[in-house]
Amino acid sequence: MGSLLQELKRWATEELELAPQKLPQDSYMKTLCVGSGASIWKYITQHVYRERNVRVMRGNLQWYNILQAKELKQVDSENKDVRRLELLAEVEELQTELSQLDQKICTVEEQLANEEQSAAGHWEQYEDSRLRELMINAFRQRCVQERDSLTEDTRQIHNQRRDTEQLSRRSKEQLVFGLSDHGGAGTAAEPLVLRDVRELCNERVLFFQSLQENALKIIPSAEFSLEQRNAAYRHWISAVEDVLNFHPPNQVLLALQALASRQQRALEEKTASLNVEDDLSALGFRCESDHLLDMSVEEEGDLPPVSSLMQSAWEDVEARYLQLVAVRSRAQLLQTEVSALMKQAQLKLRMQDDPADPSTRTELEGRVVWQTAVRDSVREQCIHLQVRNRERQEALRKLRAQWQSVMDYRVLVDVRQEQIRSLIKGNSSVKAELACAHSELRWFVQEKLSPQFDGVIRAANGLRNSISQEAKLFSSVNLATLDCRVVARERVPVQELSLYRANSPAFRGISQSLSAPMYLAPEELCSHTASRKLELRVLRCLLHWCSTSLDAVQRRTAQLPAPSQQALLERMKVEDADVLQSLLPRVHELTHKCSKGLTYGSRVNTAITHWWEQPAQFVIPEMQREGLTFCQWLQRWKLATKGLCQQLNQ
Repeated sequence: MGSLLQELKRWATEELELAPQKLPQDSYMKTLCVGSGASIWKYITQHVYRERNVRVMRGNLQWYNILQAKELKQVDSENKDVRRLELLAEVEELQTELSQLDQKICTVEEQLANEEQSAAGHWEQYEDSRLRELMINAFRQRCVQERDSLTEDTRQIHNQRRDTEQLSRRSKEQLVFGLSDHGGAGTAAEPLVLRDVRELCNERVLFFQSLQENALKIIPSAEFSLEQRNAAYRHWISAVEDVLNFHPPNQVLLALQALASRQQRALEEKTASLNVEDDLSALGFRCESDHLLDMSVEEEGDLPPVSSLMQSAWEDVEARYLQLVAVRSRAQLLQTEVSALMKQAQLKLRMQDDPADPSTRTELEGRVVWQTAVRDSVREQCIHLQVRNRERQEALRKLRAQWQSVMDYRVLVDVRQEQIRSLIKGNSSVKAELACAHSELRWFVQEKLSPQFDGVIRAANGLRNSISQEAKLFSSVNLATLDCRVVARERVPVQELSLYRANSPAFRGISQSLSAPMYLAPEELCSHTASRKLELRVLRCLLHWCSTSLDAVQRRTAQLPAPSQQALLERMKVEDADVLQSLLPRVHELTHKCSKGLTYGSRVNTAITHWWEQPAQFVIPEMQREGLTFCQWLQRWKLATKGLCQQLNQ
């Protein structure tokens, strides 16, 4: 409070220029500085000044501002010089650092190049060693596979030799074949080879019989598909191989001869006992000039033919139908007359003055009764004619059914006749084939199998001896000696480590002539040659087909008539008319759409300009698209639009 009182006295003497004697008393001034007035007088003493003092203060402030601005300018200039010097020093330091970094980068690059060269050398050595290891492993696996294949071949040859010895021992046994397939004792005592061969023959005959029935459509439900036929054929072939492997060839041939002789005797007996004419006469048929004739029809020759019966029935039906039409027309006419007379009678009754005349009424009633009776009789006649017509139609339907059954019977007779002919031809062809097969088998056994039997045995023995010798020699070979990597202190190339001498001129010449890759093994050259031959054959066939097709096209082109200019002109006119009909509406539609697009183009251009000139374009000035910033693209766009507008105005 004391400080505020002293401040108030100072403000009054300095700002208001009051003498100290003229100031109020201290007690009064203390009352002013107490309560809410203290804050008011404190604000006044701090912010209220005389006008002259205010001008002086404003001038001082402006002067201080000018001085401060000059000082700031001097400081800025001094700071810029200092900053420039600092930046120059930093630039020199950065240049020295960059030169040092360039030197370090060069040294590092040289080190990296040396390391890459050493790594490439190590990698080549690793690849070489890996390839050599792969070659040795492949050779080892190939040796193992060849050894396994040799052991397997040896085992198979041993088994074949054992089977051949067994067959040779069995072939020396003497077998006695019975003369008949029937009878309990003969069946029990017959040899096993005969039984097996008979089963194979019966199975084959049943298979061919099913195929024939399928071809003739005798049993539709027993049709065989292609898969079933192939399965049956494979099963029969495997059974034949089993029989040939189990029984000696001479016993199989003897069994075939025995079965063929039995079948021949049975066929001769059946042919001798067959009497086709008696069987056909018993069935009621007669064979005349390779056609079957029904004898029952010849015996009943007094019956009228079916065609005459059909013709008479049709004539009767036609006459009945005409009568029915006439009766219906007459009934319709009478009905119209009766209705007209009834209307006249009603009108007369209404027009008569004396409706109770008994004679007139009686006469009219008599007429009505008479006309009603006529109408009823006509209706009865119509019903009777309809019934008779229905009966005639039913009889005609029955005659048609009988005629169809007769025709079906004739077709069935023709089918049976063809089947009997095919059966006779089949029997004769089978007999001829059996004789031919019997002679071919005898010739094959005598000329082919018998001379080669000794040679096969000798070749098998020779192969067995050579394989055993090669196996013994191979067991004495050391695998470590094959690992030749260094010869005369020089590394052997990888391609020379091949077992097949892949780098030899002969092998290279063969591979080049066959267009085979160098990695292909020699044992694969045969299959490669076969495939190339097959491709050559296919290409020759294609060339032949192409040449034939070209010749055919040339011949047909030469046979074509000369083009008519008038016809071509008419065709061009028709095509032009079609084009005008089909394309003109589309052209009009496209023109309309283009005009709409042009009207809409101004709106699109306005939207594009609004999008390009939006304020947010300066937010991303550092981004570039295809080497240009947003502002550069905008400037380029404006120049392009300006040039386009100038061209349009010109």
